[in-house]
Amino acid sequence: MKPRSVRLAPAADHAREKRETAAQRLAEQQERLRAAEHQLSELRRYRAEYALDGAAAVSVSALLNRQQFVERIDRAIGQQLLDVERQRRLLEQAGANWRAAHARERALESVIGQAREQERKSEERREQNDIDERMQHRNPRRRS
Repeated sequence: MKPRSVRLAPAADHAREKRETAAQRLAEQQERLRAAEHQLSELRRYRAEYALDGAAAVSVSALLNRQQFVERIDRAIGQQLLDVERQRRLLEQAGANWRAAHARERALESVIGQAREQERKSEERREQNDIDERMQHRNPRRRS
């Protein structure tokens, strides 16, 4: 029968792969959040610039068009705010998934380390028993 540490190795490999996948997803989610925040910043900057440029409208229809356009920008900002919040929640979830995968990997590494230590001690005991047995056969005790 294979030693316990060897039997647990595939589970440790699987845990490592899960942790690596979770880390990749976390990095991807961080990038998505960064992009959503950048988009929100750009929309806000554009709205501020457009509001400043709109002070010199010449006609009522131009003012109405400008007002409608600003309202569309405001709606886009509102939607982007929702997206940023959603991306933050997804980032929190991805972080929790990574932490759980990391903890599982470390736990398996610990169990394997303990198993290897037990296997090493068992092997040392076996070797010592073999030595003791050989010494007994080599130097039989003499009876008086």
